[in-house]
Formats: sequence, C-alpha cells, structure tokens
Amino acid sequence: MSAPEHPLVREMFPELVSELVGLLEAEGENELAVCAWDLRLVEKCRCGDGFCQSFKTEPHPDGQPYGRGHRCVTLLPSEGMLVLDVVDGRIMYVEVLDREPLRDARLPRPA
Repeated sequence: MSAPEHPLVREMFPELVSELVGLLEAEGENELAVCAWDLRLVEKCRCGDGFCQSFKTEPHPDGQPYGRGHRCVTLLPSEGMLVLDVVDGRIMYVEVLDREPLRDARLPRPA
C-alpha cells in the first residue's frame, strides 16, 4: 500500500493559491504561477511563532541550505508577507507571515 499524497494547497487554502497566482503573474513569474496551482502541503512550519503560517511544498531537510539554483521570490500582497523559496523553477517553501489565519476550506466553518 502506498503512502497517501500530500493535500493540494488549492483544496485547503483556495484564496491563498488564487492570490499567489495573481501576484506571481503580476511579477512576470508566469511559470511559477502555473506551478502554484499544483502545490502540495508537505509540512507546516514548526517554528511556533504566532505570526507564521509558512509551509513546505517539497520535502527538504530542516536547517539545510537549498544550494545551487535557489532564489527567493518576494511578493507584494495587500496583507502581511509572502516569500517563496524556489529551486530550479520549483516552489519549495511558502513563507506566510503576519496575515489573518488561513482557514482550511475542507473543514466546516465555525458557526
């Protein structure tokens, strides 16, 4: 039996993915905008900071540099900060800082 796939970020946080796609397109990062649609949430950040909702979209050992081909893409959202770690055209990590809490669209909304 194979391990279950990591959930698609667009199914969990559709508003965030729509925002990422729009911001990437506005920056001329069209290839990354296409990639953003298929991101999977591999692991949430474990830093414990209340302002952080960042997550890995690809497996990568903690504390290890990304190495060659790495670049940061800083986006300009209307709220908080969004920064992507990209390696060779693949989004590896999404930094989500100082924003309203993300709500998982797969869960019922509180009454």
